[in-house]
Amino acid sequence: MNSAMHARPPRVAASHLKSHIGFWMRVVSNAVSHSFARKLESSGVTVAEWVVLREMYGGSQSTSPSQVAELTGLTRGAVSKLIERLVRKSLVSRAAASEDRRYQDIQLTPAAIALVPRLAGLADENDAEFFGALPKADRKALLQILKRMAHLHQLKRLPVE
Repeated sequence: MNSAMHARPPRVAASHLKSHIGFWMRVVSNAVSHSFARKLESSGVTVAEWVVLREMYGGSQSTSPSQVAELTGLTRGAVSKLIERLVRKSLVSRAAASEDRRYQDIQLTPAAIALVPRLAGLADENDAEFFGALPKADRKALLQILKRMAHLHQLKRLPVE
């Protein structure tokens, strides 16, 4: 056998995994997200369902799945599945739209309207647990930087996992 066939290519300098900002953002993001998901478990709501409920909570009395898809950046198919789960949990009601029976009007039920502020409190508590140790100025700067990065890269899809 030819020894050249078994020769290893020379190693080229490669940045270390832990030298990347994205690595550390992912470490923190995963911890924050998993903690929040665990907090939501007792309410019987997933993070994705929370996102839909919270976006609907701030809007008009009734909306459509396509409007929820637009608000969240999720596909219509994903939103339809989430709406179906929320209907089964009695957190969203669904009816055929009055002007066109092919479309649906969806709205939060009274149970969801009562639940959303409690879940928002869990989100606030989760943020405080992870970021409360930072000085207020650092929290504000971090939030501004992350919002600026989202804007620069036109990141509109809401995180649901």
